[in-house]
Amino acid sequence: MAPSCSPINSLHVAVIGAGAAGLVAARELRRESHSVVVFERNTEVGGLWVYTPQSEPDPLSLDPNRTVVHSSVYDSLRTNLPRECMGYSDFPFVPRPEHDESRDPRRYPTHREVLAYLRDFAREFKLVEMVRFGTEVVLVEQDGRKWKIRSRNSDGVSRNEIFDSVVVCNGHYTEPRVAQIPGIDLWPGKQLHSHNYRVPDPFKDQVVVVIGNFASGSDISKDLTGVAKEVHIAARF
Repeated sequence: MAPSCSPINSLHVAVIGAGAAGLVAARELRRESHSVVVFERNTEVGGLWVYTPQSEPDPLSLDPNRTVVHSSVYDSLRTNLPRECMGYSDFPFVPRPEHDESRDPRRYPTHREVLAYLRDFAREFKLVEMVRFGTEVVLVEQDGRKWKIRSRNSDGVSRNEIFDSVVVCNGHYTEPRVAQIPGIDLWPGKQLHSHNYRVPDPFKDQVVVVIGNFASGSDISKDLTGVAKEVHIAARF
C-alpha cells in the first residue's frame, strides 16, 4: 500500500504590506492553501512604488510625530536595474498589453511602469481580494504560539485579531538615514533628505550640495542641473 500523504496544515496568516514582497508572499501562501489577510495602509497595491507628489512636513524626517509618507519615489525616477532582473520568475516584467501606448517598454523604465507591473501581477493572480486597503497595523505581539495583531482602518476603528503566523513586508525606506555631520545643525540654509525630494523646481537658481553619490544622489544631481544655479556633489569616493 502506498504511503498516505499528510494533510496540509492550513494556517491563518497575516501579511503586512501589499508591495512587491507582500504580493508574492500572499500568492505563495495561498498556493499552499493557507488563509491569508494582507494589511495595506495605502489605498492601492504597489508599496513604495506608489508615487505621491506630497512629501513629509519635516524635510529631514527627524520629527517622530511627523506625518509619515511611505514612498521615497521622485517624479523622474527610472529603475537602475534592467527590467529582466526586476520581475517575478514566473511572471516576466513586460508591458501588458504589449501594444498599450501608455506603458513604458524601455529596458530601464520609469517608476510608473513598475507600479503598472505590480498591478498586473495582483490582477493576474486575484490578490486584491485578500487586501484590506486603508488599514494600518499598529501592534504585533506574540500570544502563546500565535500572534495578536491590532489594526486601524482609515476611519480610526481598531480591530484585534489572532493569526498563526505573520509575514512582515512593509519595506525599510520609510525611515531616512541622515548623515551626522558636525556643525550642520548650525547651517542656516535649507536641508532636505532625498526621501522628501520629488521635483527640481523648488531649487531653481539655487546653489545645491548633494551629499552622497549612490543611486538617488546621482539621479537627483542630474535632475537639478536643469534648474539650479550650481550643483555640487560631496561623496566619500
